[in-house]
Amino acid sequence: MSKKYRSDAMASIHETMEALQKVGAIDRQTMRRFDNACLTPVLELSPRQIKALREREHVSQTEFANYLNVTPNLIGKWERGEKKPSGPALKLLSLVEKYGIAAVA
Repeated sequence: MSKKYRSDAMASIHETMEALQKVGAIDRQTMRRFDNACLTPVLELSPRQIKALREREHVSQTEFANYLNVTPNLIGKWERGEKKPSGPALKLLSLVEKYGIAAVA
């Protein structure tokens, strides 16, 4: 699986850091911190954004819940703002937002 970067510049910088790590100029711990910095951030979604995302994918709350492995009741709470998605659920929502529902199918 090929790596995806925020930009061509980040790809070049990451390749340089990998080369420095291979020759011993930086240690593994520094490389891990740099890898984490290169990850695309997961942004919080508002209730309106979650509902719009589900509607964009043309799925019901039940279907959306099945894709995300949560309950339909939880989807409703997210969409009403009673609860906020976090952790793995927020990451899955970010993937759906970026790549479509097929990314988690």
